[in-house]
Amino acid sequence: MISLFPALIKTVQAYARHPDPRVAAANVIALLVASNQPFYPFYLFWLVSPDITPAWFTFLSTPFFLAVPAIARWNTVAGRGLLPLAGIGNTVLSTWLFGAASAVEIFLVPCGVLALLLFRPGERWAGLMLTALAFGVFLGLPDAYGPPLARYDAAEYAALARLNVISAGALTAFVALMFSGLLAQAEQSTDAAGDKKAR
Repeated sequence: MISLFPALIKTVQAYARHPDPRVAAANVIALLVASNQPFYPFYLFWLVSPDITPAWFTFLSTPFFLAVPAIARWNTVAGRGLLPLAGIGNTVLSTWLFGAASAVEIFLVPCGVLALLLFRPGERWAGLMLTALAFGVFLGLPDAYGPPLARYDAAEYAALARLNVISAGALTAFVALMFSGLLAQAEQSTDAAGDKKAR
């Protein structure tokens, strides 16, 4: 069983790999989100409430995150666009399931950030459209969800909001670290090219 783990890691790495660094970053982030989704019901049970029924419905978005690398092989813009789009869809679903008091709408922030970072200047239209969609969902849907599937008391909602804020913050920080690494690589390439010209 243990011997299968390295093979699984290699398979996942091969699935996420792409020559375009922005696409590769989108693939890694999408697979990270998908791999964390199975743990969400456990976090909910340990930190919030034994009522974890709504959490199972969040798995409806998992196939979309898992599909990002496959779609990116067919069309890189579509693959990158699918990541924030799946995140926005999952946020809308989760807000309906848990209610606005859960603060799950905070996940629209990393969705918007991703939409702005994943696309090059010539593809900016896609990033701006997805960012506008994220803000439109935040501004336009608060009164459209109706009663949530789950109902928690004030203390449980506070714990759930804290969990979601920490999770969204950690995801945003991870995205920032990934793209700061890409910028550093680009600067090194520019410096290396400049050194060659100087010679």
